[in-house]
Amino acid sequence: MVNNLVVNDYSESLLVHFRRIEELKKAALSYPSVDLNNQQLCDLELLLNRGMYPLSGYLDRQDYEEVLKNMRLVDGTIWPMPICLDVDEKTASVLKPGNCLALNDSEGFMLAILTIGDIWQPDLKQEAQAVYGTSDPDLHPGVRTFFARHDWYISGRLEGISLPVHYDFKELRLTPSEAHRLFTLNGWRRIVGFHTEAYLHCAHKEMIQQAAREAGASVFLQPMVGLDHPGNLDHYTHVCCYQEIVKKFPRNMISLGLLPLASRQAGPREALWQAIIKKNFGCSHFLVEADHGDPFASNLQHENFYPPHAAQELVRQYEDETGIKMIAARRMVYVEDKAQYLPEEEIQPGMNIKHISSGELKRRLENDIEIPSWFSYPEVVAELRHAFPPRSRQGFTIFITGLSGSGKSTLAKVLLVKFMEMRDRPVTLLDGDIVRKNLSSELTFTREHRNLNTTRIGFVAGEITKNGGIALCAPIAPYEESRRINRELISRYGGYIEVFMATPIKVCEQRDRKGLYAKARDGKIKSFTGVSDPYAKPSSPELTIDTTEVSPAEAAQEVLLFLEEKGYLR
Repeated sequence: MVNNLVVNDYSESLLVHFRRIEELKKAALSYPSVDLNNQQLCDLELLLNRGMYPLSGYLDRQDYEEVLKNMRLVDGTIWPMPICLDVDEKTASVLKPGNCLALNDSEGFMLAILTIGDIWQPDLKQEAQAVYGTSDPDLHPGVRTFFARHDWYISGRLEGISLPVHYDFKELRLTPSEAHRLFTLNGWRRIVGFHTEAYLHCAHKEMIQQAAREAGASVFLQPMVGLDHPGNLDHYTHVCCYQEIVKKFPRNMISLGLLPLASRQAGPREALWQAIIKKNFGCSHFLVEADHGDPFASNLQHENFYPPHAAQELVRQYEDETGIKMIAARRMVYVEDKAQYLPEEEIQPGMNIKHISSGELKRRLENDIEIPSWFSYPEVVAELRHAFPPRSRQGFTIFITGLSGSGKSTLAKVLLVKFMEMRDRPVTLLDGDIVRKNLSSELTFTREHRNLNTTRIGFVAGEITKNGGIALCAPIAPYEESRRINRELISRYGGYIEVFMATPIKVCEQRDRKGLYAKARDGKIKSFTGVSDPYAKPSSPELTIDTTEVSPAEAAQEVLLFLEEKGYLR
């Protein structure tokens, strides 16, 4: 039976008295420990500060199974999201119920002691099906992230030593007790909680004010800042934009706080989970969008995964139990004739409607085109332009993939010379052999290690791109999953151009001066890509080049023309 529910008020944290901290630190010298990843740190912070009340630790197996089946704890309390500490098999094998485990941040600083309850290996496919509505990682990016976690779970009671340390925007990182205190000082009793992880513009401000008027309430804008590393410029840009938006509201109507949440993108369950968290922070109402928690909510090129309004209906269904009322977000559109925003349902035939999509906004930023003041405030636009300069001033990565002998390294070397001649950005060559020697010398050629080698290259290229440079990558990179990870990472910082060298394997073998293909066919080299190990062709490369009849200079010219067409070169 679970022992993770407590009777004390949810405003009290799980941080123990300083005298108990000294005892725990001494005892922890003999405890095993684990360093938590970003998602685990977010979960731990909300557990310790009581943002995830009524939990006072990680769910035991009974609670976990009940949450999957009925979105409730064993005692009947509504709770939609399984919160367990995931560890690898090696760690799980040396732990026993009743043991203590030290939980550290990524730098090894101890944050809490966990008294272990259950240890078990869950059915992750069953969990994914229950939480996300599918166990297919190709259909749902949240499922893809979920399956990357460890496959053993630990439950137990927490004693907090310290909340995770943040050096950025400390005044905005309110705990539930601090948020309650702020609302009381402001005389607020009715508060609309608004959760977001997107940039906010004029339409959002009008939508929030509309909801506040409907509820007769003030507003707690609590954007998610969970998984972005504070070293990423995008993190600071988001928060600075939120600070500018807050200034556009009437005085004493809105407060801004940051929520350290690791979103699961689980649609209706996600929305209900967030509603409970907002209640714990002192909100009486929760603004829920029609596609709230949908992994494709901001992707106009992809149909939403969950039915429209499903999140709103689920939050409304449990209002009496959660104690927080659902307010449906009303989409606002700009009517040029009236020079104002109106709810979409109030639009009459003949009205002149103006709209800028997220894709169009990105295009305007990339090409230094004016963004009208009816769409976004000049102060917000200035922050965006600072973080997202035109493509001609952005860093970018050219990721060249293909079989050995397909011309990858030669193309990269020609491009290196061309970019060096231009002298407008620093250029770095990350050739496959160079990386294997200097960055991945300890790796073998298993699938796991090849993926790791590719993502290491992607990490370095991402840092180069983020800082305005050009990264030329020329590994074989045979697997789609690691190439996709690199694309998702690097595209956040600048350009990502994948070049598939589609030179046939017969041509590659003819060019093989080292005799590697012949050795592989004789069995002297194991796991050789194209012979005894597969090569997965890229699904959607920006460029495909077959160097059978194309010279290195011509291939480089094709890349340069593409870059010029897309605005990366002046």
